[in-house]
Amino acid sequence: MRGSLTRPGPARTPVPPRTRRAAGAVASAALLFPLLAASPSPGSPGSPGSPGSSVVAERSATGLQQAFAAAAAEYDVPQSVLLGVSYLQSRWDAHGGAPSVTGGYGPMHLTDARTALAGAPHHGEGTEDPRGDDARPALRPKAPLPAGTGIPARLRTLPEAAELTGLSPGELRTDPAANVAGGAALLAAAQRDLGRPPTDDPADWYGAVARFSGADDTATAAAYADDVYDVIRTGQERTTDAGQRVALAARPGLAPDRGQLRRTGLRTASAAGTECPASVSCEWIPAPYEQFGENDYGNHDLGNRPASQSVKYIVVHDTEGAWEGVLDLVQDPTYVSWQYSLRSTDGHVAQHVKAKDVAWHAGNWYVNATSIGLEHEGFLASPDSWYTEAMYRSSARLVRYLAKKYGIPLDRQHILGHDTVPGPTAATVPGMHTDPGPYWDWRHYFELLGRPFRAAARENAGAVTILPDYSANRPVYTGCTAKGEPCAAHGSSAVRLYSDHDENSALITDVGLGTAPTTGVNDLSSRVSTGQQYAVADRFGDWTAIWYLGQKAWFRNPAARPTAVPAEALLVTPKDGADSVPVYGRAYPEASAYPADVPVQSVSPLPYRLPAGQKYVAGAKVPGEYYYAVDFTGDSHRVVVGEDLYYEIQYGHRVAFVRAADVRPTAP
Repeated sequence: MRGSLTRPGPARTPVPPRTRRAAGAVASAALLFPLLAASPSPGSPGSPGSPGSSVVAERSATGLQQAFAAAAAEYDVPQSVLLGVSYLQSRWDAHGGAPSVTGGYGPMHLTDARTALAGAPHHGEGTEDPRGDDARPALRPKAPLPAGTGIPARLRTLPEAAELTGLSPGELRTDPAANVAGGAALLAAAQRDLGRPPTDDPADWYGAVARFSGADDTATAAAYADDVYDVIRTGQERTTDAGQRVALAARPGLAPDRGQLRRTGLRTASAAGTECPASVSCEWIPAPYEQFGENDYGNHDLGNRPASQSVKYIVVHDTEGAWEGVLDLVQDPTYVSWQYSLRSTDGHVAQHVKAKDVAWHAGNWYVNATSIGLEHEGFLASPDSWYTEAMYRSSARLVRYLAKKYGIPLDRQHILGHDTVPGPTAATVPGMHTDPGPYWDWRHYFELLGRPFRAAARENAGAVTILPDYSANRPVYTGCTAKGEPCAAHGSSAVRLYSDHDENSALITDVGLGTAPTTGVNDLSSRVSTGQQYAVADRFGDWTAIWYLGQKAWFRNPAARPTAVPAEALLVTPKDGADSVPVYGRAYPEASAYPADVPVQSVSPLPYRLPAGQKYVAGAKVPGEYYYAVDFTGDSHRVVVGEDLYYEIQYGHRVAFVRAADVRPTAP
């Protein structure tokens, strides 16, 4: 099992609350931060008769900022430390009591993941062939998640917080004030276990913060603690998803006692063999390159990138499985592979496949051969779940490093979600995956990448960048827990598309899926996502229309609360005289480019067209390219490059390709 928050020991006893200090802290904080109240509903945490009800009710009634002050006083934890830890966990959001991708709840991300382990692994469901190469038989991994030895301690901190505080698990899951108190109790327990006094000096809590991360190695724990102290040094202020303003004053001169890390009892993990920046904790857990069965092998292909092929894309995935089980799967030679896995609770990174080699992860061989895959730990048994700030930050650092190393542009046509990878052929379109889904916060992610989305052209420009306010943007989704059932209200990166400037009009239909559009959480047919760019087709009042899947698609875009901003972009349209041109899911070479010993791969169009008069945002212009790799020794491996050039375009929710000879660049 992975490391725990505190050292193993006897059962905990509830910590008696210091109510007098808490009340004083609440009163003083209320003078500084007049916030919205959040009173409990009947039978909810803080209602009469529940454990700790008077203290929780007091916190809930006076706002989240005061809840931090009260919990800090109650458990003798510096308020700046409590705020800094919570910011790294959740950015102080409560998510309406919904769990994170690893079963974490509330502003402190207290974990209770027992029910989340029933999900199927990412590549073990659906019909997508992760390899996506026509030259080889389809790979259909069906391996179940290994049973393992139980839930690791880092995924069950909520029950421990309940034991320490005397508050019920239900309160800790659904009441933000109770959740903050639980986090404070855990930090105080970690400080005691390290033999440290509960001082008011935040510099003296480095070891406890490192232990709070749940990491079992010093490098990961230190990376987490360093992030927390960076938040404290720089300060933060934001309005939470519940509409409450929370502030943490900057302490620029704060220097924590990093020497405490030696006393945490955590293992020392080696980063040898990894290709990671120094700013993340990284270890090498290799995916096997082995032969098995009849002339088959796995679970990736050897390559020589970037010498043989440039790395053009980074693909963001969600694992749909627990960390321990996912690591078992990627070490199975009969399964699939990806370059990196990222852990939710603390942002720890494991590398499995070298960047020079080709992993099987995206379901499109052209994309696999030119990309690096990142799997983020998460469960989609309940897709209305959220991702931790620790994982977002670690992922962004890794992507910045890889983008700089391989010259990958930091935009949505090169930093792809698995849900934006196109099906390579018409038959594969319906089975392509939809992760990381509408709840991945692309706006915040690109801010962490240092490339925030913003208006880049004049008003009424010919192109737009999709840019809703994540927290306020809450489209109705169904199917998170049961088919047709509404999902919990949740911030989203996605904006819904209609056939007319009316929310009662029909949703946009994707002919490639062969089904009527729905509001299903995994239905991408009528959905655009933050950071994607499209050509403007029309405007009407508060509505904007874009060219999308060969259709005019409308979305609400009021000036008072815009969901898109003007963009400067290269657009393409069919060449003069063409009624329409084909759209492709991969940029393969023309037949004449193949040598005699490499089978010609068909340049097969998708079930879409780019009609005359329509415009689409174009990204890079690339040559047709195919990596032939079908044998274990690599003797026949070959990169075939053609003369035909392609534009990558933003066609629907997914990207696609058009032959450069079929289109012409055009003004917006």
